[in-house]
Amino acid sequence: MSEGSPGRRVTRRDFLKAAGAGGAGLALAGSSVAATNGSDSYMPRGGSRMNVVVVMLDSLRKDHVGVYGNERVKTPNLDALAGDSMRFTQAYPESIPTICARRAVYTGTRTWPFRGWVPQKGETFFPAGWQRIPEDQVSVTETLSDNEYTTALISDTEHLFKASMNFQRGFDIFDYIRGQERDHWRSPLDIPDSEVDRYTVSGNNQSMRDKVRQYRANVAGRSGEKDYFAPMVFSRSMDYLDLVTSNGGEPFFLVVDSFDPHEPWDPPQSYVDQYGGGYSGGEPIVPNYGDSDWISERELERMKALYSAEVTMTDKWFGDFMNKMEDLGLMQNTLLFVLSDHGIALGEHGYTGKPFTALWPELTDIPYFVHHPEGKGAGETSDFYASTHDIAPTILANMNIDQPPQMSGQDLTPVLEGNSPKEERSHFTLGYDEYSWARDENYALIIRNDGSEARLYDLREDPNMDNDISSDNRQTVRKMYDDYIVADAGGEPPPIY
Repeated sequence: MSEGSPGRRVTRRDFLKAAGAGGAGLALAGSSVAATNGSDSYMPRGGSRMNVVVVMLDSLRKDHVGVYGNERVKTPNLDALAGDSMRFTQAYPESIPTICARRAVYTGTRTWPFRGWVPQKGETFFPAGWQRIPEDQVSVTETLSDNEYTTALISDTEHLFKASMNFQRGFDIFDYIRGQERDHWRSPLDIPDSEVDRYTVSGNNQSMRDKVRQYRANVAGRSGEKDYFAPMVFSRSMDYLDLVTSNGGEPFFLVVDSFDPHEPWDPPQSYVDQYGGGYSGGEPIVPNYGDSDWISERELERMKALYSAEVTMTDKWFGDFMNKMEDLGLMQNTLLFVLSDHGIALGEHGYTGKPFTALWPELTDIPYFVHHPEGKGAGETSDFYASTHDIAPTILANMNIDQPPQMSGQDLTPVLEGNSPKEERSHFTLGYDEYSWARDENYALIIRNDGSEARLYDLREDPNMDNDISSDNRQTVRKMYDDYIVADAGGEPPPIY
């Protein structure tokens, strides 16, 4: 409880005010948060169930969020969220990348080890598991819709809306903000090479130059910050909150899916200036996916600054969205999840982008917050291996709605309440195309699905996973592959060719 205000809950705005006055530790102390006044506080007007909001921030690295220990990148709004949420410190996506992680969010079940995967027609990027929601799986959206929820998806993540995908299933509203990344929205034919040169560096490959050309065509005519993608996603989401609360649309399920801070990284100059100046030359707004030898040290530092600036811009508009939630009184009746699907490599371990083999913390470690309207777990942390496929089961359990039979994730509510989960996780596994990853409290293993190319790391002495010790620990490699990866996959993961 906050001093002088018995029973009053410390809000995000309390934290932000205190942080501005030099008291940034306020939101990190579990004792500073008081629970709300019981279950009646989260009952929507005229309804019987709490609202649900899921915020997905694409490619947000855990180590670029202040409350997770970063002292350089400015994320005051995500940091403030920790004051009235449980923050999971060892959360991982069930699988990588974009589509796979989101399938797990919606279906509550694992997509890895990608058995039965067939590349989708029309796709140009298709790592294993990159496919539509299977027709025989029921999404959490459909389940909530069947239980009289108003449902909405607001997103600029183009992959969700491609003709080969079906992620709009169950949504009453699916608002697609056009133009992100490679979205074939506007013709790139009139974008000159000189403009592509301005937003790339000499080492960028043709694929990345093509991405920039399409992107620059899409954002032509952008007049101010409000026209950038994260601002548009969160602004439309705020408009939706106004609409749904003023028209009796509660209870509601809202997914806010922001592709930022995914590349291209070209935020307004005011954000870039926070991370250094004095740079001239082409802007490395997109990374090659692979070895980092394509980019100079000076360009790499600039790319890191651009990514950090994109993170800070996204955090700012996320904060505006959270302010709207508070202004409408929704924090008292809404179950909220805020997380990322994966990170991105920025030169660490000699890689940039998201190459399949680079399953180090910069890709696998994600921020993960759960706000419960009763204050369960508020201001506390958990080292439980929470993941993307736990979201749907947690939502349905809190609504007393039966889960579809395919859901295999865990209800996180016992963890929020300070209890043990229904099933302890002594280890965790995930997959990315032909590579698998596993960890327990001592070791982390990266390995090809066929058991080759093993890399083993001692997390007790080497948490950043810099020193491969696999050659001297073959027995540990074999045990983790057999007991974790093969066991969790229900047999050796399929080879990908």
